[in-house]
Amino acid sequence: MDKRLLSFLIIGVVFLCLATLSQSESEDEDDGVVVTEEQDPVIEDVSYRSPTPSGSVYFAEHFDDTQQFKKKWVLSEAKKDDIDDDIAKYDGKWEVEAPQNNGLSGDFGLVLKSKAKHAAISARLDRPFKFTVKPLIVQYEVTLQEGQECGGAYLKLLSHGKQTADLRQFHDKTPYTIMFGPDKCGNDHKLHFIFRHKNPLNGTFSEKHCKKPKDRVEEPFKDKLPHLFTLHVRPDNTFTVKLDHQVINEGNLLDDFTPPVNPSPEIDDPEDKKPAEWDEREKIPDPEARKPDDWDEDAPAMVPDATATKPDSWLEDEPDMIPDPNAEKPDDWDSYLDGDWEAPLIPNPLCESAPGCGPWKPPQINNPAYKGKWHAPLIDNPNYKGKWKPRRIPNPYFFEDKNPFRMTDIAAVGLELWSMSNMILFDNIIITDDQSVADAWAAETFDLKRRKLDKEGESLFSRLVTYTNEQPWLWAVYIIVIGLPIVLVLVFCCGSSSQEKEEQRRVAEAKKTDAVSPDDDVDEDDDASQQAPVNTDSNSQLETQQEEEGAGEEEEAEASGGEVDAEEPKTEEAVSEAGGAPRSPKKHTSRKE
Repeated sequence: MDKRLLSFLIIGVVFLCLATLSQSESEDEDDGVVVTEEQDPVIEDVSYRSPTPSGSVYFAEHFDDTQQFKKKWVLSEAKKDDIDDDIAKYDGKWEVEAPQNNGLSGDFGLVLKSKAKHAAISARLDRPFKFTVKPLIVQYEVTLQEGQECGGAYLKLLSHGKQTADLRQFHDKTPYTIMFGPDKCGNDHKLHFIFRHKNPLNGTFSEKHCKKPKDRVEEPFKDKLPHLFTLHVRPDNTFTVKLDHQVINEGNLLDDFTPPVNPSPEIDDPEDKKPAEWDEREKIPDPEARKPDDWDEDAPAMVPDATATKPDSWLEDEPDMIPDPNAEKPDDWDSYLDGDWEAPLIPNPLCESAPGCGPWKPPQINNPAYKGKWHAPLIDNPNYKGKWKPRRIPNPYFFEDKNPFRMTDIAAVGLELWSMSNMILFDNIIITDDQSVADAWAAETFDLKRRKLDKEGESLFSRLVTYTNEQPWLWAVYIIVIGLPIVLVLVFCCGSSSQEKEEQRRVAEAKKTDAVSPDDDVDEDDDASQQAPVNTDSNSQLETQQEEEGAGEEEEAEASGGEVDAEEPKTEEAVSEAGGAPRSPKKHTSRKE
């Protein structure tokens, strides 16, 4: 009966929860909360079409149009200076092709096909970018399809001027305004942001290197997946570097570059020299100290142990090494050319079980008389003047550029690389002054790629968890659908089994003690005298003792002529206290009766 009640109760809870959830969903629909197709855990295939930039764009390239690519991009025909002719040429191979793995249909990129070769290619901007009142935003994708051993995958934003008029002469010395992107060699992983700053006094240029990111940037070099690199430089001299939409570096052009943009207003005087009498020694040997007379500098550090004795079993006449008795002279041994042949030496086997062989010498111990070389103790130098420094003078080359953002105009974008890894894919390059334009460009390109990769790499279980997190009420359904059947199984199997075992235990205990079981029909109103005494072989020792005591009382009563009380003084409670099972009271009649 208990099982049935519990089953009805659990089933009722299930239907109540389902009704509550159904009502909750209905309320959500009434409130305008509708599950859309975007919330469907089954994601449709990602469709791609070549993006079309809108807004303020200086350069945009998706590499999907091969004919347009050939018109826009120029291969370098230059040679590097100061190296051998066989490696000076920019003869690295470039191809426009689809990614090796998991690419979008119709999406192509520019791939560096060769390794250990110099390669350079560039394209002119639609219009030059001028550093005035609008920010510069550079964004592009890199996929290191074969990983990266040593080499770069960075962009160069080429400066406007005569040296960039002919892009066929693009090489490593071509002036650039900004270099941005990943670079690696060995265990040194970098994400470059370098800009060339023009000295306002003499017009010379110097490279300013950004500080290293706080976060590690090793993942793009080894996971062989597409990654999005974004540089944002603002007119207030601040900058932000992002990797896959996440900020990994930021700062100020004035404070976070080496060497700094502005030189120090003072410098060390190159004409100033340290005086000859200048004493920089903080401590000097005590000139008044003298070596003690008993100081022996010639005493050895180690001496033989005078207390050591030679072990009795020391084999002094046996050498440590003996000629190998099993060795044989080679057949081609020429005594005239090779000399007399001698067997190679091997450890003496007799010495293995002995404490030692050969002449015995006492072991060496530390010499208690050894003091080493004597040195005078050090004292404070009374002539100490501190560390000498040249005097400071005004920096004749000092200037203060408060707005380093105003860099040289950008005329073109180029890739000038040398890499020990091939199959480096570049894609979706955009240069703009509007962050929303760059975000929209990434949404139509990079974000679609990563969505497809995430979909393909996502297991059914992870999809279910993601969808459930978006719909938290599903957790209650899982608990009801999965949890309650488990509870029912445990109740019907484990619960009933334990009850049956308990029932069997009570029955067995009753049989052992002759206790009254619930099934025994006993009329409590019947006279105790009408109950037949139970005398079986299974009576306990307590019953036997009671009968012997009763018999003794009867004999005493007969001898005295009296009668024994018909009621036994030991009641059921007394028997229970003695540890036996409760028994019905017994009566004893006298022998006289």
